[in-house]
Amino acid sequence: MYPQSAVELRNVTKRYNELVAVNNLNLSIGKGEIFGLLGPNGSGKSTTLKMLVGLVQPDSGDVNVLGLDVLKQPVEVKRLVGYVPESANIYEFLTGIEYLDFIADVYEVPPEEKKQRITEYLKALQLEGREGDMINSYSDGMKKKISLISAFVHKPKLLLLDEPLNALDPRSARIVKDFLHSLKAQGVTTIMSTHVLEIAEAICDRIGIMYQGSILALGNMDELRRTASLPNSGLEDIFLKLTGTEDLRAVVEELTR
Repeated sequence: MYPQSAVELRNVTKRYNELVAVNNLNLSIGKGEIFGLLGPNGSGKSTTLKMLVGLVQPDSGDVNVLGLDVLKQPVEVKRLVGYVPESANIYEFLTGIEYLDFIADVYEVPPEEKKQRITEYLKALQLEGREGDMINSYSDGMKKKISLISAFVHKPKLLLLDEPLNALDPRSARIVKDFLHSLKAQGVTTIMSTHVLEIAEAICDRIGIMYQGSILALGNMDELRRTASLPNSGLEDIFLKLTGTEDLRAVVEELTR
């Protein structure tokens, strides 16, 4: 289905002192694929995304993005990638438009294209009229929108999105989801980490479930159902069974005593 790979991780391991965050990970993601990376807190999802964009270096293994070695060609990789961290890491003492102008200039977006793209994104995400306000006055949802625009503005070939729809209103979330599908048609690859399983089930072509630094299960919904031996089940039941947390009744009963 995806003859060309956008992302290749081979025997990738990352440790933080004694903690093994990512453990001998092997993963291939095709060009034009929308891939969901799921897992409990601390399973290695965010570390994996950071290694793909070159913010974290693996202790061993190979990380290849769009035919480039991330360790050997980090600048070239960053030019082709749009990254949205879980928490918007934005310089808040700029206005929204100043920040977006700066990001677009870093990526060397031509001035006329920069102006047009930023204007379109601000309008689509209902930030028109607020782009001149200081970012520190924005709500969490507005900061998320600015972070998303900064990832889209240079038309990357690979999007790495960590909880991209958190704090967004339903209208903006729908626009972002539809936009990702339109980018898919243009061959853009998206890797999305999220705890909102309904979103992953609805828009991802394939899903990888991480647990303790490794891929526990991988595939489309039918393949995941077979792996979990749960025919006709939704992603939530599959996820809970595979990660060993499906029986929550005892926990709830304990809380209600």
